[in-house]
This record gives sequence, C-alpha cells and structure tokens, in this order.
Amino acid sequence: MAHIHFIGGEKGGVGKSLVARILAQYLIDHERPFLGFDTDKSHGALMRFYAGYASPIVVDHYESLDAIVEAAAAVPDRSILVDLAAQTQDALTQWMDDSGLLELSSEMGLAITYWHVMDSGRDSVDLLKKLLDRFGSRLNYVLVQNHIRGDNFDLLDASGEKKRALELHARIIDIRRLHEASMIKIDGHSSSFWSATQSNDAHALGILERQRVKMWLKNAYSEIDTLHV
Repeated sequence: MAHIHFIGGEKGGVGKSLVARILAQYLIDHERPFLGFDTDKSHGALMRFYAGYASPIVVDHYESLDAIVEAAAAVPDRSILVDLAAQTQDALTQWMDDSGLLELSSEMGLAITYWHVMDSGRDSVDLLKKLLDRFGSRLNYVLVQNHIRGDNFDLLDASGEKKRALELHARIIDIRRLHEASMIKIDGHSSSFWSATQSNDAHALGILERQRVKMWLKNAYSEIDTLHV
C-alpha cells in the first residue's frame, strides 16, 4: 500500500521539520524507499538536509500538490513525506476536498497519515481540535509531543482533545529533548543526523555529543517503531 505522511501542526516553531528529518533518517537507516516534498519556500528542511530525496512543492497550486499523489501511485512501496510549512493547513484542506482525495484514497489503496506535531502550549491543542473537527475519522493521526518545545503536556491531557483523538485511533509518540548545543551544531553545518554522528565528518561533534545524539535518535526510532510506518 502506498503511504503519504503529512507532517504538520500548522503553528510555526513546534518542530514539524525536525520530525520530518527524523522520519527521513529513520527510513534511510531502515533501507526503506521514500520521497520527500517540501512546502517551505525559504527554509525547507528536507531540501536542506536530505536534498537527494526531496523536491519543493507550492502548497497553493493544485498541480504542484497533485505531484504528491502521482508519486505515491507511481511507486506504491515508497513512502511519501510531506513537510508542511506553518499556516498551510487551509490550502492543503481545500486541495484535499476539491480533489476528493480521501474518497479516492481507498480506491487507490492509499494510506494517508497526518502527523500533528505539538509543543506544550494552548495553540497546539486548539489546532488539534480544528484538525479533528475538520477530518474526524477520515484521516489517520499521529500526535507528536515534542519535548524539545516543552516538557509539560498537561494542557493537552486536560483539554479532552487527546481522549477524542485516541477514540479516533490516533497514536501518540514523544520526541525527547536533545542538548541544545548539539542541535545548534547539527543545524549550523546543515548535517543530516547520520552525518552528524560520524567521527570522520568535517564538522563532527565531540565523542559524547555524538553519543548523546545517537541515544536521542535511538529513542525516537523506538517511538516510530510502535507505529509500524
């Protein structure tokens, strides 16, 4: 079955592109074919860190978005990753509705999963409510609690939206914190996570920095393993 993964969350700064990068590296390390699409015109993370696997798309042009589905249909055993920039949800939803994508997906044998990346703030909870209101049971959901953007997710727990998402068979994963200095170095040198952990890289981290990144990535992989993507 072909599988499209939309990595979103609508709000800027919650870590959408970080999750897209982790998922890309996961597929590479597990020797799973994938193709990435990047909707961020100025700071596309997949284009920057995994350029050999990604292409840019324009989220407010239907013909550009159509390429996502065409790519999924062309090679069904290849995962499609779509890194959604902030404030692209309305345009994406309009395209999906006008194209009848969710209705067509069952005919095509196409699985569509929306990864809602969240920080610990109220906005992420409100945006989750909007997402669930709009799509209900028609989408597969993964809620990503990004602890790099906050450790306390009590607002989500108390809101009732987490319970509602679970009733819609959503799955929840956690991304642990990573020492900020290590992430700054990785991003500063535009390194993939694999490259950043190799001692022969021109911009290699220190021995213990590499080990911390490896342990952090291993934990993220364990979370993704539970999803059977």
